[in-house]
Amino acid sequence: EVQLVETGGGSVQAGGSLTLSCVASGFTDKDYCMAWFRQAPGKEREGVASIGSAGSINYADSVKGRFTLSQDNARNTLYLQMNNLKPEDTAMYYCAAGPTSATLIVGPLQPAGYSDWGQGTQVTVSP
Repeated sequence: EVQLVETGGGSVQAGGSLTLSCVASGFTDKDYCMAWFRQAPGKEREGVASIGSAGSINYADSVKGRFTLSQDNARNTLYLQMNNLKPEDTAMYYCAAGPTSATLIVGPLQPAGYSDWGQGTQVTVSP
């Protein structure tokens, strides 16, 4: 059973930085993608950044140049470095994992491609 545990959320002022971490375990297949999603109240869950099994990274346009996704060599921990945070970044942030085959069909930043989800960590950015 895949388990994903996020940490690192919090409250910051606009322009500040946070780093989210996701510790992953239980994978039985190495051909999977991992990603960060976020969901604000009343809005749909949206993809923020993803990384494939070969290391390819995709970012949502809204975070390009501000957020950086990385992963440790063992692929046990996924990080999201968030700089120059804006109030519109306020959301619950979720770590997700899914088979490469699924993400290739729907796209690496689409929730439908991911089968395993963490419990989420809240990020709040004040003006």
